[in-house]
Amino acid sequence: MSTSIPPGARILSRHELLERYRRPRKLRLVFTNGCFDVLHRGHVEYLFAARALGDALVVGLNTDASVRRLKGAGRPFNRELDRAFVLAGLGCVDAVTLFDEDTPARLIADLVPDVLVKGGDYRTQDVIGREVVETAGGRVVIVPLIQGHSTTTILERLRESP
Repeated sequence: MSTSIPPGARILSRHELLERYRRPRKLRLVFTNGCFDVLHRGHVEYLFAARALGDALVVGLNTDASVRRLKGAGRPFNRELDRAFVLAGLGCVDAVTLFDEDTPARLIADLVPDVLVKGGDYRTQDVIGREVVETAGGRVVIVPLIQGHSTTTILERLRESP
């Protein structure tokens, strides 16, 4: 991945993403997804670990409306384009695309990544898109969580601070 590509150029529409990474590919494509509302060290370590599993990392990012449906009326704290820009600025992330659905099932079915990655709070059998990826010969990888580095922990500390 070239760090000379500005973050804004790594934020792709679904159409652009599918054009860039359509099958057959000559690279091992890794995919993960999430809200990434309050980006922290745990996220960064997770994303670098995901990128190490292949040649390119695509991050599916929940839109603001999707985050509100999943997390409640007070979320997200950061707007979708700001969250996408910060993610795209990480050296391990090759592309970011937004999805408005509650799950990335349709995006995964369209993209069919070679490696599907989720955090240690998931069980392989519960990962959305697992069947699509495994049927195509890919694999699902669960990356262990970094203890003490979670959005929930950060939000709890903020609520407790004077």
